[in-house]
This record gives sequence, structure tokens and C-alpha cells, in this order.
Amino acid sequence: MPAHTTMNILRCAESIDWTWGDRFDARQFKPPLAGSMPMMLLRALAVRARHVGLLLIICTVAVGSHAQEKSQSVDLWSALRAGGYVVLLRHAQTVPGIGDPPGFTLEDCQSQRNLNDAGRDQSRAWGKAFTSRAIPVGRVFSSRWCRCMETARLAFGKADSWPVLNSHFDSPQSAARQAAQVKGGIGIRMQKGKNLVLVTHQVNITALSGRTPQMGHAVIMRVNDHALKLVGELAVHTDN
Repeated sequence: MPAHTTMNILRCAESIDWTWGDRFDARQFKPPLAGSMPMMLLRALAVRARHVGLLLIICTVAVGSHAQEKSQSVDLWSALRAGGYVVLLRHAQTVPGIGDPPGFTLEDCQSQRNLNDAGRDQSRAWGKAFTSRAIPVGRVFSSRWCRCMETARLAFGKADSWPVLNSHFDSPQSAARQAAQVKGGIGIRMQKGKNLVLVTHQVNITALSGRTPQMGHAVIMRVNDHALKLVGELAVHTDN
């Protein structure tokens, strides 16, 4: 096992609140008799050892899973350099809420649920991540919702509205129709050697990919035999 992996496992173990491991069940021990303290201590250490072993196993799995996810992200970024992918980006973080306030209109951003400062930082981080990795960006399309347009413009400096990316949160019966329209319109919007970016909403991305990304996360797809094929998911950090 590589040394850095071993160190990560140990750091994981050290970060756990070990106090629960000292709460031994009294039924595991016999009443202390004369001269029996060493045996009682050994029993206590044995129980503690089992706790330690279990926690180390948990940490090993967790560290391994994180390493695998990181490796997959590296592979995805590398693949994007070649172009030809569809980036389904969910709008960045917003002020608290679900959907939009009653009576909102697409013409009035103030009536909608919008990005917060963290979301704006998250949007800029996408732009920095693409630029620093030399990821070619072709056309960028967005839902007409202000939080999507702002995400796209802060990240990529441009955005054209595409109504089929509009949220169907309040009209779920439109999900299949809009997803079919997006799939049908991707071909003419792709540019050779570049990636197509579509900034939209969770419900729309789920209808297209079956995934439910967090705000500010992206699902990566590829056109394969006139169908969209899921490739993976990506996220960025504001220090990218």
C-alpha cells in the first residue's frame, strides 16, 4: 500500500471520536476477583482492538472510495480536453428555497430564487477550472431562469437562452417532451473539437441523465449513436 494512502487512513482514524470505544458493555466482564485485574484489562483491550480494527476498515474503504472518485475526475477532465462532450451543469448555489416564490416571472430576476455569493464563487470556479485545464468550450446554452443565466455568464462569459432547458419543476408532464427536444437539438449545436455546455435545473438534468446532481455540479454526457450516453459527474471547488 502506498505511503500516502496509509497516512490518509491513519488521519481518518485519528479524526474519529474515539470516546464511544471506551463505553464497554459491563456484561462483557466478570466481577473482579483477587488477582484478576490483568485478565480484565486484557478483555478491555481486546474489545477496544475490535473497535479499532472496524474503524480502520471503514477508513480504508472511505479513503479508497475517495481516491477512486478523484481518479475518475482526473480522467473526465482529461477526456474533456478532446471536446465532443455535453456538459449538463446545474445552476450554482442559491439562496434557500425550493422552486421559486409565488408569482415570479422570467422577466423579473428579483421575483425569482437567485444565486447567493457562494453560488457566484462556484460559477467563477467552473470558468477557472475549464481555463486552467485548457478545456475547449463551444456554445453555451442556458435556461431562461436568472440563476442559470448568471451561472453560465460568470463561468463562461456567455450564454444563449434555449427555452427547452427551462425548468419543468411546476409542469412535470413536460419532462419527457423537453428532454426529447434537448436530445434532438444537441447535434446542430455541437462544434467540432469543443464541448457543449447546457446550464439548467435538477429536474431537467435528471430527465436527461437519470442523475440528481447537487447545485453547481455537472453531469457529463456524450452523443453515441444519436443517443446521450452518461459518462460521469464533475464538481469544482472555489479554490480551483
